[in-house]
Amino acid sequence: MKTPLKLLLCHHGTSGALSAEVLAHEFAVPGTTTLIHCLVVPEFWAGMQGDDWLNNASTRDAFGNYVENMLENDAKRELAAVASRCKERGLAYESVLRFGNPAETVLATAGEVGADLVVIGSPRKKGEGGLRSRMELEKLVHALKCPLLIAPHP
Repeated sequence: MKTPLKLLLCHHGTSGALSAEVLAHEFAVPGTTTLIHCLVVPEFWAGMQGDDWLNNASTRDAFGNYVENMLENDAKRELAAVASRCKERGLAYESVLRFGNPAETVLATAGEVGADLVVIGSPRKKGEGGLRSRMELEKLVHALKCPLLIAPHP
């Protein structure tokens, strides 16, 4: 495989994403590769208002704002951490923060940035903590126009 000029790393802070980052760094060449960090906030957060337990509009709005701020702060922290590790390795870094269906968003982003390689983590094992925002691997494999590399589970 030739050295990727644009490597799209899908990373949202899980152990699988960290494994994907390690693998991406193995393929990235300082001065040649630009690592493009794609962080997707899954669309299921859009409806998170606590309607089942909050009983008035102002409380729901306050809770919605809290959730949005929490997600934004988590995303900023994750983007900064990956950017820092890329800087340590001398890799050019760009970030893309999107909201939506993970597979559809990765496909769109890969096309927009002209990715030569997409690196993702493997699905979480049953019982492992974290959000269940599953990547639709079949959709990704069939529609992606560049190689896909799935990091083994840590």
